[in-house]
Amino acid sequence: MNSIFDEKKYPLQKESYEIIGICMEVHRILGRGFLEIVYKDALEYEFDVRGIPYEREKKYEIPYKEIILPHKFQADFVVFDDIILEVKAQKGIVDEHYKWVLNYLAISKCNLGLLVNFGEDSLVTKRLIL
Repeated sequence: MNSIFDEKKYPLQKESYEIIGICMEVHRILGRGFLEIVYKDALEYEFDVRGIPYEREKKYEIPYKEIILPHKFQADFVVFDDIILEVKAQKGIVDEHYKWVLNYLAISKCNLGLLVNFGEDSLVTKRLIL
C-alpha cells in the first residue's frame, strides 16, 4: 500500500499527529515571540496532563571509532520513546536544523524526527525520517 497512511513509509503517524496537534495548541495560545524554553515548558505541561511518555533534554553519547566522545548531544524531547522533537523559536528554519535532527535520529536510533518552529505567525513543522 503506497498511501500517505503507509506505516513503513510514514512511521508513527498517529503519534506524530498528536504531537503536532499539541504544538499547534501551544502556538495558538502563546503565539510567537517567546524563547524556546517557554515553548518547551508548555509542551512538557501538555505531555504531562495528557499522559504522553516523553523525556526532556535526553542526552545521547556520540561514538567515534573505538571511543565515546566526551561531549553528548541533547535532544529537546524524545516522545513515545521513538520520536525526536526539536523545538525552535526563530524566524525560519535553516539547513543546519535539518542536519541536527538527522544526526539525532542516527545516534538515537529513533524512527522519526519532528522539527517545529514557534517563531513564525503560523507553526512550522517538518517531519524527518532516515
